[in-house]
Amino acid sequence: MKNLGSDLFDPPLISTMESDSSNDVVSRDADFGFAFNDSNFSDRTLRIEILADDNSTECFAGDDVSQSISDWARHRKRRREDVVKKEIVDVDVIEDEQVVDCNQPDTEDGFGCENEDEDGVAMVEEAKPGDEAANCNHWNMDCTEVLRTITLHISSPILAAKSPFFYKLFSNGMRESEQRNVILRINAYEEAALMDLLNFMYSNTLKVTTAPALLDVLMAADKFEVASCMRYCSRLLRNLPMTPESALLYLELPSSVLMAEAVQPLTDAAKQFLAVRYRDISKFTDEVMRLPLAGIEAIFSCDDLQVASEDLVYDLILKWSRTHYPELEERQEILGSRLSRFIRFPYMSCRKLKKVLTCTDFDHELASKVVLEALFFKAEAPHRQRILAAEDSLNTNRKYVERAYKYRPIKVIEFELPRQQCVVFLDLKREECLSLFPSGRVYSQVFHLGGQGFFLSAHCNLDQQSSFHCFGLFLGMQEKGSVSFPVEYEFAARSKAAEEYSSKYKGNYTFTGGKAVGYRNLFGIPWTEFISEDSQYFINGVLHLRAELTIRQ
Repeated sequence: MKNLGSDLFDPPLISTMESDSSNDVVSRDADFGFAFNDSNFSDRTLRIEILADDNSTECFAGDDVSQSISDWARHRKRRREDVVKKEIVDVDVIEDEQVVDCNQPDTEDGFGCENEDEDGVAMVEEAKPGDEAANCNHWNMDCTEVLRTITLHISSPILAAKSPFFYKLFSNGMRESEQRNVILRINAYEEAALMDLLNFMYSNTLKVTTAPALLDVLMAADKFEVASCMRYCSRLLRNLPMTPESALLYLELPSSVLMAEAVQPLTDAAKQFLAVRYRDISKFTDEVMRLPLAGIEAIFSCDDLQVASEDLVYDLILKWSRTHYPELEERQEILGSRLSRFIRFPYMSCRKLKKVLTCTDFDHELASKVVLEALFFKAEAPHRQRILAAEDSLNTNRKYVERAYKYRPIKVIEFELPRQQCVVFLDLKREECLSLFPSGRVYSQVFHLGGQGFFLSAHCNLDQQSSFHCFGLFLGMQEKGSVSFPVEYEFAARSKAAEEYSSKYKGNYTFTGGKAVGYRNLFGIPWTEFISEDSQYFINGVLHLRAELTIRQ
């Protein structure tokens, strides 16, 4: 038996539907629209009973095509709340008729008529002869009113080929699978979407084009397991202009496990939209803090996130979780199961990693694990780090993949005796150096010596004496009061010739808050020679710099 998640008649044609250009082929070669509601090409009748619900006179998807995504979402939320309030009605049976009640309260995440077991889509029980109670007044159980009925002629092979729901309904081998009359019960607000869905199952096309209407059809297609229609709606929605509001809605669309593949391209597009919009997260901090979990996951999974450092990613995720999950137990759960994988602990500073170990928001076992992994990564040689990052690039959490940090990651070795001293290693890729021309600069993450914060900054400068551009390296101290801080420093770089660090500049300087010192032309050559393909200072496309700082006695 073929996969029930695809069309049985012509899967190859349906699978090509993701391409815009293939739509005409699908519609032409698999179009059974002529047979829709035609008794000559039908073997059963489908009676759709439209049940009353609150505000049932509203048919949102068809009312006003200018309705927004937000209106659609609020309207669906109200409908779900109304349905959940109602008492559950199981199934009633009419002699020689198969009755399918798809009007159960929606599942937790919203829109489904999913069942707890694989085959629990419909329950049919034969009424005993003479039992009039089973055949009449069967809606009095919860006072639900049948507003109207629609009777259609249907072809069971066509519907079964499109949907596992109907396939199982018509082929379960029991008496009900042989019955010619099927009753389907739906809420009033589902009517338009169901009719569009049934038309699609015959013709492989839809007339609706607005996002709210397409979303209603998508929900109906998910409910009745019509994967081809879900893919079709997904493609049309991807072609419509996206907003943060619609992207978040797409990420939170409910779908069964079997149907998830059908909407994956739409959710991928939504993630990409949010990642691009909030790439420079410093401009949207307040807005990001108000986003739901799905939005946070999309943003912080991005490699191109323009953030000062991974320390800030950690702080933002912690702040968001404390805002949205004030209860510690819930917060630990959400951080452990959902959010911790988006924090790239190996690129956090050692000072921040120490705080992770004492942070009660994280389970202690988890905190110990991620900090240990981070420290082992930091201890690896640069070429090993690059290998780990390349291997990890295929994974979903990508914990060893470096983001586009505004402040470049560094490796620091600290000494307390015989004098307070630290050695700082800063690696810059050739592309990063190229982007500095003609007057750019890049900063390292902050490191500490004697309780003071320092940073390195690489510049493209204009040499004042020779009037050509050159590469410069500077050492700065963070502003912290008016403390005077005497430091001996030395800059060094690796070259292809020796592959060892060789000293380029030494000096002494008494720092005060906000001051910096360094050398405008570290290598004593023009920029063009420094950045050239045969430059002696780039080893496998990486510039290796080292700064050694010692507190003067």
